[in-house]
Amino acid sequence: MKKIKVGIVGGGRFGLTLAESLAANGVDVTLVDRDWNVVQSLAESPIRAIQGDATNPAVLRDAGFADCTIAVVAIGASLEASTLVTIHCKDLKIPRVISKASSEVHGRVLERIGADNVVYPDRDRAFRLAESILHRNPIDFFSIADGYAIAEISVPSSLAGRSLIDAGVRQALGITVLAIRRVAGDRARPRETIVATGREVLQADDRLVVFGPEQSLDELSD
Repeated sequence: MKKIKVGIVGGGRFGLTLAESLAANGVDVTLVDRDWNVVQSLAESPIRAIQGDATNPAVLRDAGFADCTIAVVAIGASLEASTLVTIHCKDLKIPRVISKASSEVHGRVLERIGADNVVYPDRDRAFRLAESILHRNPIDFFSIADGYAIAEISVPSSLAGRSLIDAGVRQALGITVLAIRRVAGDRARPRETIVATGREVLQADDRLVVFGPEQSLDELSD
């Protein structure tokens, strides 16, 4: 399995919380911030911290963002800066670009320019985002209690073209598929939500809303 490499722009509370959470779990993290003091504060940590202005695309290229699996634009205070950095990250063909917004309007702008996910700033959300990244495939992930969680994941390649009954997901992993989210005929429309009966044949671009042990969700999303 390809190792996750995450590039984060912005070393404020949100960006640092996310970087530290990911690095503590063995993720390769690079953080870019303008403030030398932020960079220096990470000198003894496993986080690769670089001083620079990420609105300059050369800074991101030199920091190795083109090799990142995920980029997180964690600078929400300046709409102009976060917009520019999001565009630069998309230009580098990073598979998933997550941008932090400071308002609903800011969020809509980021979505329009191609951010794959938009999040809003608070410390708890940074921890939740770290969980989502650590679980690799899940699009969203919510811990419940005692090692159980609900997640929305892309259909694993091993399940595409098979029904849930045929795949035996519940029997093998103890995971319950609550719903299937499928691309509508008109791709401009939102995904359709299908209540899982077990007989539905899964398509490669489906998403599954699942419930079960976190370890089993990890196995299913690998």
